Amino acid sequence: MYKIIHEKNEITVQFEKDLVDGDTLSGFLNHINLQSMLKKCTGGDTAARLRIRKQLEGLPTGMALLRDPTLNKGSAFTLEEREMLGLTGLLPPRVHTIEEQMQRVLEVLRKKSSDIERYVSLIALQDRNKILFYRLLLDNIEELMPIVYTPTVGQACLEFGHIFRRPRGIYITARDKGRVAELLGNWPFNDIRIIVVTDGERILGLGDLGADGMGIPKGKLALYSACAGIHPSLSLPVTLDMGTNNTRLLNDPLYTGLQHPRLRGEVYDEMIEEFIFAVQQVFPAALIQFEDFGNRNAFRLLQKYRNLVCCFNDDIQGTAAVTVAGIFSALRITGGHLKEQRFLFLGAGEAGLGTGELMVSALMEEGLTSEEARSCCWFVDSKGLIVKERTDLNEHKALFAHEHPPVLDFHAAVEILQPQAIIGVSGQAGRFTAEILETMARINERPIVFSLSNPTSNSECSAEEAYTWTEGRAVFASGSPFDPVTTHNRTLIPSQGNNVYIFPGVGMGVMASGAMRVTDEMFLVAARIVAGEVLETDLAQGRIFPPLTRIREVSLKVAVAVAEVAYARGLASRPRPDDLQAFIRDLTFEPQYQKYI
Repeated sequence: MYKIIHEKNEITVQFEKDLVDGDTLSGFLNHINLQSMLKKCTGGDTAARLRIRKQLEGLPTGMALLRDPTLNKGSAFTLEEREMLGLTGLLPPRVHTIEEQMQRVLEVLRKKSSDIERYVSLIALQDRNKILFYRLLLDNIEELMPIVYTPTVGQACLEFGHIFRRPRGIYITARDKGRVAELLGNWPFNDIRIIVVTDGERILGLGDLGADGMGIPKGKLALYSACAGIHPSLSLPVTLDMGTNNTRLLNDPLYTGLQHPRLRGEVYDEMIEEFIFAVQQVFPAALIQFEDFGNRNAFRLLQKYRNLVCCFNDDIQGTAAVTVAGIFSALRITGGHLKEQRFLFLGAGEAGLGTGELMVSALMEEGLTSEEARSCCWFVDSKGLIVKERTDLNEHKALFAHEHPPVLDFHAAVEILQPQAIIGVSGQAGRFTAEILETMARINERPIVFSLSNPTSNSECSAEEAYTWTEGRAVFASGSPFDPVTTHNRTLIPSQGNNVYIFPGVGMGVMASGAMRVTDEMFLVAARIVAGEVLETDLAQGRIFPPLTRIREVSLKVAVAVAEVAYARGLASRPRPDDLQAFIRDLTFEPQYQKYI
């Protein structure tokens, strides 16, 4: 029981006995008519109504509410909400729907003269009204994905210090040694389930951008929320500022990081280790996603921590899964079995070698031995074809070294090996020349051409080049989006092999099951799910990935499959729900305004 005490213009709520059965103050409020109670008790006194409202729910009021991006609804606050929350007079008088607000934002965006201006405008919206930002992104995903993420996010990172508006995320430097947990504790939300962390050394194909690489974790987490429905309050972007060797940034007065050369060796490893275990202390349920670490650190950090904590590397494992998914789909067009194909990679870094390893797993599922599976995957790096007689190979490259005479030129490698698919992960623009693509078209009826380097300026070839130089017969995918191409009396829609088909669903599946580890098997089942979601009508248009308009549906199925692996392998820490899909669907964040009254 409770009673309202109204004395000398002061309002209090007095409970005559403790609330039971897990009731909270918010639960209590759901059982009373707050609006009528306030009017009855205050006699129309606005100030008193505001005080009791704040006492009962703890909501900010007035300008403080409008400045809170998680609660702000802008012009969508109703008249009753404006009255009760001290907003009357602070907003234009007309109440708008969220659809009308989106119309306004899109009108402004489409008038901007460049994508980087659109990026700045969208991030400003995210900083003032998260619900509107995510509703807009989800409802216009094909138009806005290239703005929020690749390719525009690359330009945003290049200009990060010059377009910086508001901080979002946690920055950790070497001078914070010994107090990383304290820094993480400064974050305003306590229940963090997804952390995307970068040290900024290899931002897309743009190189070492140091602390200015923070645009990548922020962009990835926006996609977690939009594409898989993970609530924004459950995610945290982190940048480990270990310095930079980029002389432009070291001399830029607006650079956001510490201006010293990049740290290496023991001091670097100690900071990484402190961060990893500080996360276990402060956010023990969090999945850590490594993003855009340099090759020298990416593989070894993944190897060191993957069996100790819940983590994965998106550049290695996420890219691998989306590429393998694309191959699965492409084979529905070209025909044949996976084990009959030969794959030639241009580039032997994180993306290429990670894809090679997952491809080996897929081939072994078709009955090949490990050695037979590796013989299907060939790599060309900056020094030529990776073969056994080379003495400059690290342990990851050496696994794919074959007995073969040296070949220095990629075109020569195509002529000699006659692959069914070439996969570009080199970060070097224009490397798939007309001669190479014409050769692929000569030796294959339907050549598979994946030009996966990001951003667009680094793509090995454009969609138009791939289709034109193969007489419209290429099965094409790229890392960044390209417009449809009309050639040989057909209009083809090139597919973007975007990791967004993989990592959001993997993250949701890990979160839903409470998975203690992330395994390669999870990425392989995710690849199969994504490939299975490509319809025959998609294939007829040249698409080998589902349209982004279906990304929530695809991510849900990926999440269910990943969670099933966690339960099957004894990795889940939560009891299995009777209906796993319904359980995950109920976890999904829907960007829609809540009623405060």
